[in-house]
Amino acid sequence: MITRLTPQDAAFYRLESSSNPIHVGSLMIVTGPDRGDGDDPGDGSPGVDYDSLVDLVESRLALVPRYRWKVREIPLSLGKPVWVEDSKFDITYHVRRSALPSPGSEEQLHELVARLASRPLDQSRPLWEMYLIEGLAGGRSAIFTKTHASLVDGEEALEIGHVILDTSPSPREVADVPWEPLREPTEVELLVGALSRLAARPREAVTVARERSSEAFAMVGAASRALDSVVSAVRAVAVGAPDSPLNAPTSRHRRFAVANTDLAVHRRIRKHFDCSLNDVILAVVTGALRNWLLSRGEGLVESTTLRAVVPMSVYIEDDGAERPAPASEVSSFLLDLPVGEPNPVIRLSHIAHANEANTKFRRGVRARTLVHLSGFAPASLHAVSVRAASTFAEHTFNLVITNAPGPQRPMYVGGARMLEMYAVSPLLRNQASSIGITSYDGRVFYGLNGDREAMADIGVLAAAVHESLEEMLGACA
Repeated sequence: MITRLTPQDAAFYRLESSSNPIHVGSLMIVTGPDRGDGDDPGDGSPGVDYDSLVDLVESRLALVPRYRWKVREIPLSLGKPVWVEDSKFDITYHVRRSALPSPGSEEQLHELVARLASRPLDQSRPLWEMYLIEGLAGGRSAIFTKTHASLVDGEEALEIGHVILDTSPSPREVADVPWEPLREPTEVELLVGALSRLAARPREAVTVARERSSEAFAMVGAASRALDSVVSAVRAVAVGAPDSPLNAPTSRHRRFAVANTDLAVHRRIRKHFDCSLNDVILAVVTGALRNWLLSRGEGLVESTTLRAVVPMSVYIEDDGAERPAPASEVSSFLLDLPVGEPNPVIRLSHIAHANEANTKFRRGVRARTLVHLSGFAPASLHAVSVRAASTFAEHTFNLVITNAPGPQRPMYVGGARMLEMYAVSPLLRNQASSIGITSYDGRVFYGLNGDREAMADIGVLAAAVHESLEEMLGACA
């Protein structure tokens, strides 16, 4: 099977570099085996072991067939790269086992995740990896996945975490689809196929010539089709993003930190100020960024802002809802965060009004498959959000903030209950940090990924999330 990469897929694939790996990560904390000694924090679910995880992932690959495909370049660059089935696909290469010195701490886990997120994927194989990390305190385990952004588009392909989770400890039945890899095409066959295609499509030959002269052509073409005329006009006159320590050349190493917060607190603030949950979350992030900048001694005035790409604006609004309303598209826009404003209520008001205005000018990335296929959608939504964010020119924003709603009931992987879920979003070019937010089972989980050199104090930013949330809750009194 040979499938040509879409223009945007090809652009993501070629944007990969050692200092900017373009893969989207996801960290899940799950219960360990119930030892009966009262130390296990779960609900008696059996936990997950390596062999059962391999079997589970292998049984679900039929739902995400692209996870058995790899990318092949066309000889002489006479066309976009193609997806081909990996004739030597090895599930045990992709699903790996690791461990912390027991009892492993949260800090040790985050350091390991940062190191794993720093490593580019092997481009000679399917572009994903999964790690079962054992040894966490309390008998818990962690599952860390990373998937190249070119692999997940939310429509033809989902993130692997979307399909391995179930709504009960008993894994749902999935049709057994036997798979035998097809023979991979030779270099000569790829070349002949490309030449035949160009001969039949003269216009495509011109496109190929342009692509060879400019790697960015595919990205620009894909982005331009996604924008309506109003957004194009806004982009044309947009000024550069404010100067910020968040914009710096990135190294090849990362740091990772998290903040685990209560969804009920966010909802209380939302109800008190009559705004959206998305507004509250962005206001919390704004307050955290403000406190972090102050900790660095940055001079702030009331007009100081940071510009964020906010690729998601879909969230649960019904307190009693078990699942979010289906998302048919992922929206993306630029939002100025008022980090210079000392009053948390005024910060929230600015953000709420800006979000309301931006809904008129947002761009959409279709994600129809997310509506129809059951599973844990946030992993796929974060991946699609990063794709939407990357269509902005790098000088027009300071950081990327993705957020995605999850079900407000327990989810399970191989019988083990998922306790926490954090997005590990990639750093785009000259972006020192990214923030991914997920709501799940009564909690809101903030995942903060940062460059190891530029964001040595990322733990300060994570702690500032809690401070900002408390400040906003105090404003409700």
